[in-house]
Amino acid sequence: MSARLSIEGCHVATCDDAGTEYENGHLVCEDGRIVAVGAGPAPTVSPAGAGRGEAIDAEGCLLTPGLINTHHHLYQWITRGVAQDATLFGWLSSLYPVWAGIDDDGVHAAAAANLAWMALSGASTSSDHHYLFPADAGDLLEAEIAAAQRIGVRFHPARGSMDLGRSNGGLPPDSVVEDRDRILAATEAAIDRWNDPAPDSMLRIAVAPCSPFSVTGELMRESAELARVKGVRLHTHLAETAEEDDFCREHFGCTPAQYAEELGWLADDVWMAHCVHLSDAAVARFAETGTGVAHCPTSNGRLGSGLAPVSALLRAGAPVGLGVDGAASNESGRMVGELHQAMLVARLRDGPLALSARQALSVATRGGARCLGREGEVGSLEVGKLADLALWQTGGLAGEGIDDPVCTLVFGAPRLGRLFVAGRPVVAEGRLVTADEHDLARAAAAAAAKLRARVG
Repeated sequence: MSARLSIEGCHVATCDDAGTEYENGHLVCEDGRIVAVGAGPAPTVSPAGAGRGEAIDAEGCLLTPGLINTHHHLYQWITRGVAQDATLFGWLSSLYPVWAGIDDDGVHAAAAANLAWMALSGASTSSDHHYLFPADAGDLLEAEIAAAQRIGVRFHPARGSMDLGRSNGGLPPDSVVEDRDRILAATEAAIDRWNDPAPDSMLRIAVAPCSPFSVTGELMRESAELARVKGVRLHTHLAETAEEDDFCREHFGCTPAQYAEELGWLADDVWMAHCVHLSDAAVARFAETGTGVAHCPTSNGRLGSGLAPVSALLRAGAPVGLGVDGAASNESGRMVGELHQAMLVARLRDGPLALSARQALSVATRGGARCLGREGEVGSLEVGKLADLALWQTGGLAGEGIDDPVCTLVFGAPRLGRLFVAGRPVVAEGRLVTADEHDLARAAAAAAAKLRARVG
């Protein structure tokens, strides 16, 4: 008898190609995959002959795909609240010396607490861009992978890197950069050890040099070659700030987007974080090449980086997902909050028709799946796809009187009731079920205190 879960009586927003919704609908999953979705009550018996299993009466709720976080820096959870009024370059300069003191215990504590917070805000899948590997810090990638397995979310860690230190014209201090040969060897080893290409994979590795101002062009090229030989995706920061644009024009004689294209980094196996400062020509090239964008509206606002051209990217057909970004530049760190912020930022830039509630939801689900190369597996509620599900409570003081539950989710203040990953509960009744929240918070606080003591 297969494991079976049915949810019924709720508004179902499938986020499929047609944007199908069921005002009073159901969803059934068995063994981690969706086997039925539609209007009315759930069927009592599946085509495979499984029994009813667990049945959830979700009257008054909204069912959506689990949200997909396409850009993050989990270790930053233990360095929040620093450089509160700085732009990106000043913020990085303040924090690089602090981050030089991280170790595997601290990264595990930070990642576990941060991924728990992500799950509690509706994220069933999260990427992470970890680019700092101090000497003698332990296996930091393993530390965060163990944290993701502990919390139970689908995880896409990107093995990041920096090889352009201050002495060679880069922004980061030399103490936090690595040798290029070591980076490539460690990245290949991480792919060989951890990457799972299976359709139901809980863990996939990406290759992720950090940024144009912290990485050499040689590392960018060789990283792309490695990723394509290994069949994994590529990720980096790009065009985040006006200062980065100035840096690229001064050092490379072109814009960040032009520089990326010269290095072979505009392609359908690539997704870039931020992309705030893109010209119309760059937007067109992203769409033509299928290059994805991880839009991080809260972080961009916190650092004063600008308003990304999300509406233009979507109109052109480029893949766009949402990212929370590191907790040190987005202390709230709530994935569901990025839907609201993305809508507001788009409308501030391009007017009230720039991004609708349903478009914001689609970006956070289908768009994220496209960026991570998993559009055939997650991101929508369709038969055959993985049962990564978020069930939102849209009534009560927060949403009562709003007739449209998707509006409540994006415009209002929704509460997450349940989160399932591959049909397994991660959040129930608004509480984490895979780990103790208080233990996670205490461990993260201890790790933050230890880091502060270490770096002074």
